[in-house]
Amino acid sequence: MVIFCGAGFAASSAPAPPADTFSMPGTESQKAFDLLEERFPDASADGAGARVVFRAPEGQKISAPAQKAHVAALVAQLKKSPQVASVSDPFMTKAVSKDGSTAYAIATYRVPAAMVGDEAHDALDDALIKARDSGLTAEAGGDAVKIDAAMGGTGEKIGILVSAVVLVLTFGSVIAAGMPLLTALIGVGIGISAITALGATLGLSSTASTLAMMLGLAVGIDYALFIVSRYRAELTEGRDRADAAGRAVGTAGSAVVFAGLTVIVALAGLAVVNIPMLTKMGLAAAGTVAIAVLVALTFVPALLGFAPVKVLRRRDRGQFSGKPLSARQQRRAAKRAEKDARSKPNLGSRWASYVLRHPVAVLLLAVLGLGAVAVPAASLELGLPGEGTMAPDTTQRRAYDMLAESFGAGFNGPLMITVEGQDAADAAKRVGEHLAERDGVAAVTPATPNEAGDTAILNVVPATGPTDAATENLVRSIRALADGFRADTGAEVLVTGQTAMFIDFSQTLDDALLPYLALVVGLAFLLLMVVFRSVLVPLKAALGFLLSVAAALGAVVAVFQWGWLADVFGVDQPSPIMSTMPIFMIGVVFGLAMDYEVFLVTRMREAYVHGARPAEAVVTGFRYGGRVVAAAAAIMISVFSGFIVEDNDFIKMIGFGLAVAVLFDAVIVRMTIVPALFALLGEGAWWLPRWLDRLLPNLDVEGKKLSRTAPAERVAPRRRESELVD
Repeated sequence: MVIFCGAGFAASSAPAPPADTFSMPGTESQKAFDLLEERFPDASADGAGARVVFRAPEGQKISAPAQKAHVAALVAQLKKSPQVASVSDPFMTKAVSKDGSTAYAIATYRVPAAMVGDEAHDALDDALIKARDSGLTAEAGGDAVKIDAAMGGTGEKIGILVSAVVLVLTFGSVIAAGMPLLTALIGVGIGISAITALGATLGLSSTASTLAMMLGLAVGIDYALFIVSRYRAELTEGRDRADAAGRAVGTAGSAVVFAGLTVIVALAGLAVVNIPMLTKMGLAAAGTVAIAVLVALTFVPALLGFAPVKVLRRRDRGQFSGKPLSARQQRRAAKRAEKDARSKPNLGSRWASYVLRHPVAVLLLAVLGLGAVAVPAASLELGLPGEGTMAPDTTQRRAYDMLAESFGAGFNGPLMITVEGQDAADAAKRVGEHLAERDGVAAVTPATPNEAGDTAILNVVPATGPTDAATENLVRSIRALADGFRADTGAEVLVTGQTAMFIDFSQTLDDALLPYLALVVGLAFLLLMVVFRSVLVPLKAALGFLLSVAAALGAVVAVFQWGWLADVFGVDQPSPIMSTMPIFMIGVVFGLAMDYEVFLVTRMREAYVHGARPAEAVVTGFRYGGRVVAAAAAIMISVFSGFIVEDNDFIKMIGFGLAVAVLFDAVIVRMTIVPALFALLGEGAWWLPRWLDRLLPNLDVEGKKLSRTAPAERVAPRRRESELVD
């Protein structure tokens, strides 16, 4: 609690976090962008921009005196707006369509998009309203236009509410249900406060906390859930509360440590992508998960000390309350004990027994089912969100459509060509003349040199839209001509602009995907091999993850790209899947999938090392761990599903993808495919070469060494709490 308060104080007194910045070191787009900032310092290369589009009433020309006066008034008003550096006159820059109906003006701001204030946004909105009142159709696009997609906290509230219901149903105790929620909120509070406090120092923007909050809340609840559940089990088996807490942390707590490590490895591995924004998001989330692990190991046992008995169901508290039982209570307790002794196996053990009897049929059905859901993933199209994918009723989308109709599809994604050399103006002119003759180029603007004359820029308007494959081919063909331009003019030619940056971003992610997957899966495989002391258990865990993530990607493609059930999930405009989605899903889902693997299989391993046969170990693991894993999965799904209601498209897509991935992995892979494979492998599931057994450290995650200690006395039904303390 001291750390929580200290982190909160540090966050409240820390300077404001920096604005969101996006960079891709090592790419041509970033190199050209850095060159523009150096050679054109007054051009506000990193400043926000707004493209205001006007259209005259039907049948009229925008250049008519009356309409021209309205446009001039709007331009004059924008020039007086806060943070605006300059506004172009569409009639001087010849930014008028061929049919004379449409024109546009470009407003350049002195600050990046994230730093454009509310006053500047309001001034732009007021200018558009006045232009519409005058009879013009006026819309605006660009990164200076306000996007109403702020995180309102709705997702977290929904997730917490559903989690509370699941915990109450699981534990049958409000106290026991409240502990995981409280500890998770404490852990997330520390993590988010630390991110805010270190934001200015480490360059962590506000978006770095989004993933940290989502994952910190989910794993924080789950980790506390497993320890509290194990404590209850140990207590009801007759151990005193101190021994029960120690054994809970020594078994379930050990599983929490290694489950948390797999999540941390997956998130920290995002650094191999070499995109600073993703690296910071991954490390911030990994730090929050680490805090969740530490909270589960320290704060949860401390809370158990305050309510050692009330974490049990009300009907089970009597024998630990320290108060004498009445004759009626004693008879009820005896009946319950007799009933429990004769009771049938619970749902988890019955399900495990069924799978063990029909392993081949269950395995085939599960694998084929996930394979069918994964089919749409073969049609995966990656891209980054643009104004062309926004909802049709937004001003950005209307401005985009107006420009495409009047100036051509490629006008919304111009390419910026930088030419660096001794006589840059002449070289840029020759480059422009050559590019104007190429297929796929609609127009080339005149070159603009800097004051020193060593750098010039010109814009190339493609004939196709920003997300069209032909536009990507055009970018690559222009870059392929760079050596020829250097030999002909002695100048270096680079291609940048938003369209080129999107292409480079997607390519960077594609190139990093396999190395990232190999790193994360490889490290986690070694970690799980140490935990389970088996080669096949980690192998099937990794293969099961690949199946569940493929199915989750298939579901994402079907909903967000194809538009299936779009109305149900609030998808305004089906569009390509965001380029960051696959790598985010691989990292996050792998960590969470290994959580369930560790929690469920360590219970099986614990039974196995204590002498149970392989089939008995599987049933034991499901008897004690199945219900808790199902509750943990339900909590994860509810937390992630809560983010589907957010307006931010990326958050909505991430929330949906993670929710269905957890559903597929926990229910189908871990609780169906895993026991079926154990049934088929038998003793071979725990095979480990002797030479490797000698090399691997024995971490005793399943608590085998605890059985060597003196067995605890069973607690008599009417034993007082003071005796339990002793």
